[in-house]
Amino acid sequence: MALLAAAIRTIVWTPVFYAGSALLSLSAGFLALFDRTAFERAVSQWGRWQRWCARVILRQHVAIEGELPKEAVFFVFKHEAMFETIDLPFMLHRPVVFAKQELFSIPVWGPLARHYGLIPIERSAGAAALRTMRRAALDAIAAGRPLVLMPEGTRVRHGQSPELRSGFAGLYKLLGLGVVPVAVNSGAPRRGWIRLPGTITYRIGEAIPPGLPREEAEQRVHAAINSLNPPLLAQD
Repeated sequence: MALLAAAIRTIVWTPVFYAGSALLSLSAGFLALFDRTAFERAVSQWGRWQRWCARVILRQHVAIEGELPKEAVFFVFKHEAMFETIDLPFMLHRPVVFAKQELFSIPVWGPLARHYGLIPIERSAGAAALRTMRRAALDAIAAGRPLVLMPEGTRVRHGQSPELRSGFAGLYKLLGLGVVPVAVNSGAPRRGWIRLPGTITYRIGEAIPPGLPREEAEQRVHAAINSLNPPLLAQD
């Protein structure tokens, strides 16, 4: 019965969430033409809308373990679901996310992402492109905007802990910044297409200082962002 009830809630959630998301996206696109502050606020409201739909319809709640830094820092997040990508602008203050270069070629979304401040990662970038990326990232920090990277490079199922992509080590060295790792178990409260009741938890890890050897930095980040995985599966 519990699984059937969750399935019904998921069926209700789907049109409600996506209809509201479409309206918010259209509003954000319109506001981007006239008022940057209003545009950024609309992007943040999408995260608020998602949380409302999750709480009221799906009975999923959000919990944060640890202290979320208020200042602009370099975050590295676990990526298990669409949830955290939409939630970031609501959870953080105007975050600047590193995203795959190919995403910026998506019609409408790509230009709006650039307008918001997302930074494309060019995996085969030359020295000039790397300097441009570094300058954009440091300018964001100087403007009080946190940086966000999902170092596994793509969304992974809950319980999986693949090795970090090389992009993390490159950015860690390029920027010369410490990082704050964040684990999230957004992929846990679901069974197939059914979204189950439960708690989506963010766990804020201990800050990792700049300048560490690559292997040590990667090991510490990997362990921290996978700290909400089942213990046996987190030791891949």
